[in-house]
Amino acid sequence: MTSLVAYLLATTLASTSVQALEGDRSMFLAPAEERVRLVINGVTDAEVIAPLIRDFQQTAPDVTVEFNDYVSNDLFREAELACREKRSHGDLWISSSVDHLVKLANDGCARSHQSTETERVSAWANWRDEIFGFAFEPAVIVYNASQVPPEDVPRSHVEIAELLRRKPDEYWTRIGTYNVQLSGVGYLLAFHDAQQAPTSYGRLLESFSRAQVVTSCCNKEVLDLIETGRLKIAYNILGSYAYARYLRNNDMRVVVPRDYTLILTRGAMIPTYSPNSELAARFVDYLVSERGQKVAREKAFYFAENAPLPPGVDGPASLIESGIGRPIRVGPALLAAQDRATREEFIRNWTSLLAPGIP
Repeated sequence: MTSLVAYLLATTLASTSVQALEGDRSMFLAPAEERVRLVINGVTDAEVIAPLIRDFQQTAPDVTVEFNDYVSNDLFREAELACREKRSHGDLWISSSVDHLVKLANDGCARSHQSTETERVSAWANWRDEIFGFAFEPAVIVYNASQVPPEDVPRSHVEIAELLRRKPDEYWTRIGTYNVQLSGVGYLLAFHDAQQAPTSYGRLLESFSRAQVVTSCCNKEVLDLIETGRLKIAYNILGSYAYARYLRNNDMRVVVPRDYTLILTRGAMIPTYSPNSELAARFVDYLVSERGQKVAREKAFYFAENAPLPPGVDGPASLIESGIGRPIRVGPALLAAQDRATREEFIRNWTSLLAPGIP
């Protein structure tokens, strides 16, 4: 098993007013005189959500936004502790690990919010008016076109497994994916892969094991390794990150799996002990509004539920209409993924196959 721990510790991002390491703080100063500050703790790169924050500030020029960027497991742990201790931990929580948010809401850590804007949210992405999905995130395959010949490009889960069986030497240690121990998003996607197609997913894991798959906590890390040529193919990468990299480097190709494509939503939740709950609700309304969704589609997350795939993505015209898209519904069924015994057993089985020797 190739470990990326040392790499993670050594890697840094260029530091600007809107770029931050995970766990770092980014400040978006009010365009006018600051009268109030909105504190968002989220699982999203600051540079990704920046267009949404800046456009929101055009409607609220007296608001400074503090955005704290977390790894999903870290945000969940800190949010859970704050809720248990009945203290504030920011005004708004945002996470692509929506099972974490469902667990928090189920434990009484969320405020309910209703408005004409939240009525726009699809039923599968709104739970109890406490968690609101505002981004449409397919789990995609990414490959480096300068490293992978056209005949090797996998377009389904089964085709990845077959490729690794057919060319084991060529792709040994050259495939990347999430480490489900480190990444809440990675765990959620893997958990639903196993439910969606247990037989083909089992074959895929066996192929990953033989190929010594490289695992990481984060989208950015895997995409960096693809772009530099260290890896050739990445599996289960969130579409927004993958497409942003494609726009920067057209060798970074994005494929929507043809057998099925899991779709996450990034969820927003107002904590019970939010110091500025009304301002947080205003930002939620912006995120799900027609204006906010337009900015999200054009400048931040690129994919949308009721829109064609972005130009250059290898896939059907519409994920939902094609029948390929499988949205992960935000709701009580996700509590099963966060059941402690279930989670520990799943990770133990995954680790025994992909990461022998890691405790």
